[in-house]
Amino acid sequence: MKILVTGGAGFIGSHLCEQLLDSGHSVIVIDNLSTGSLANIEHLKGHKNFAFTEGDILDCALLDKMFKGVDMVYHLAAAVGVKFIIDNPLDSIHVNVLGTENVFRCAVKRGCKVVLASTSEVYGKNDLPRLSENSDRILGATSITRWSYASSKALDEFISFGYHKHHKLPIVIGRLFNTCGPRQSSRYGMVIPRFISQALKGDPITVYGTGEQTRAFTFVKDTVKALIGIGFSDKCVGEVFNIGNEAYATTIKNLAALVKAKARSSSEIKFITYEEAYERDFEDMMHRVPDTTKLRSFIDFKPDYSLDQILDHTIAFMKGKNG
Repeated sequence: MKILVTGGAGFIGSHLCEQLLDSGHSVIVIDNLSTGSLANIEHLKGHKNFAFTEGDILDCALLDKMFKGVDMVYHLAAAVGVKFIIDNPLDSIHVNVLGTENVFRCAVKRGCKVVLASTSEVYGKNDLPRLSENSDRILGATSITRWSYASSKALDEFISFGYHKHHKLPIVIGRLFNTCGPRQSSRYGMVIPRFISQALKGDPITVYGTGEQTRAFTFVKDTVKALIGIGFSDKCVGEVFNIGNEAYATTIKNLAALVKAKARSSSEIKFITYEEAYERDFEDMMHRVPDTTKLRSFIDFKPDYSLDQILDHTIAFMKGKNG
């Protein structure tokens, strides 16, 4: 198959491209490199079935050309990371909403399947111990920038279902829960690479808020395995799936302690307020753990990596990158 990956130079996108190429597919990538990096795909550039175009999904003419002959699209291009969203709220909305609309228009024109990478952020501050695909979305006031991201990604899902219903476009949605691993940047507020970077430098490991927040982390290779699983399954068309690893949920303060121990760091663990970390009136959620019952009922999916393994791989990668 010929597969287009939007945002393919990003953290998750680059790993997805690797696996698709290894499976024998032809892969083309469009990425504006706002949060992605050429370094993520440098090793793929010599592959006979790989092509990269630096460009923006807001460029309709370019995007239309990219869709020529494409059988399936993995739409990963989006504004990512809490820090990036807060610093760039308007650009984030434009990319996440207008860019997604452009992708679906091209998909209808070319008649190709779309797999949309959504996010657990759509659940907002719903504090259920486990979140299922039908759990309510609970969001804060529109004056709180953080919720603009949750709203824009939820609108992406509404767009997906709309194109499926009115244009019979085959779509699948994956809501990603805290994907992490090698190549993830700490620049945009991602907690594991931020903790590891601080620990390796001997800087304070900064925990925001009380640290009692619960998160479940998924290794990027497990996320990619699930995305490919739902993308290549006919019975998943028209459905939305949580993609995550609920087996290794932990509090953020426990995560900080684990990173410190694994990195053999002398860093202190320092608690700071959300206002110090982000901005006034920032809101967070106490729990963000998926219920993946639906995913497992549709495809044969089981995560291969524990939290210990996730940290071991990521620490090794970051040591090698900085060494």
